[in-house]
Amino acid sequence: MTRRIIDLSHTIEDGMPGYPSPWHPRVEVSVLATHQAQGREVRKIVLGTHTATHCDAPRHFRTDGMTLDALPLDVLIGPARVIDLTACAPRRPVPPEYLATALGDERPRRLVLRFDWSDHWGRPEFYTDHPYLSPAAARWLVEQGVRLVAMDIPNPDDPRQGYGHDPDSPVHHVFFAAGVILVEYLCGLKELTKAEIELIVLPLKIAGGDGAPARCVAVEGT
Repeated sequence: MTRRIIDLSHTIEDGMPGYPSPWHPRVEVSVLATHQAQGREVRKIVLGTHTATHCDAPRHFRTDGMTLDALPLDVLIGPARVIDLTACAPRRPVPPEYLATALGDERPRRLVLRFDWSDHWGRPEFYTDHPYLSPAAARWLVEQGVRLVAMDIPNPDDPRQGYGHDPDSPVHHVFFAAGVILVEYLCGLKELTKAEIELIVLPLKIAGGDGAPARCVAVEGT
């Protein structure tokens, strides 16, 4: 079988907006040295730890959570099961029963949730209208031994249950209490042709980090 490598990461660009809140900065990319003036090219980048395709460490929501630089590579890299959730409606939860049916007897350590929601990238509804996991679905995945959940939505929670809401981001809390790693803002999942892939997630190694932009790729075949 021919091996295919599919890039699942958004390109980071100057002016790219982050999550719509004051603590998620807009990306700045500026040139400090040029070939014409210094004989080399050097850029400065300013971005938040949850910019574009990125990895969430449990420290993001928990003071006792594992930090980004401590995340185990054997969880970030390995076989993953892709679940097609493209039929899910905007602002609707994915219940545990749906996941149980999709997985059958499989109990993968890594799960990729495909909504094709990256088609909305760059528009306000990307953040406000996405489907999400119910807290019961998150608890079911934890009980099945999932260690990493990757997705092409901005986060696994109901977009109406963020900062200032009670409860605030309950699905994040379920996953992080169990040490589950989250990967958000994937793209290109419609390019996948297999339900079983090799997933590679390589976030920037930030000391004490709560998260970091990541280069994510899928490998199909051998």
